[in-house]
Amino acid sequence: MSKTELVELIAEKAGLTKADATRALDAALEGITAGLKKEGKVALVGFGTFSAKKRAAREGINPLTKEAIKIPAKTVASFKAGSKLKDALN
Repeated sequence: MSKTELVELIAEKAGLTKADATRALDAALEGITAGLKKEGKVALVGFGTFSAKKRAAREGINPLTKEAIKIPAKTVASFKAGSKLKDALN
């Protein structure tokens, strides 16, 4: 599902215009991003938990040249599905 399709679904289900649904979705995504930056975790009970995890620096191999390269440390987002989401998918 693309963002456009999600906006259309939100607009239909919530009785909003597409412009209002877009603003609502953008605000929700900004909130999740801000929560991850500030606290490192955003929990939506029943749906799931977004968290920021730190990856350590490591060595890798360039597949073209087979040379060793250094991959820097970075923070990545992860998601763990909640019970209601898991049940809905089964």
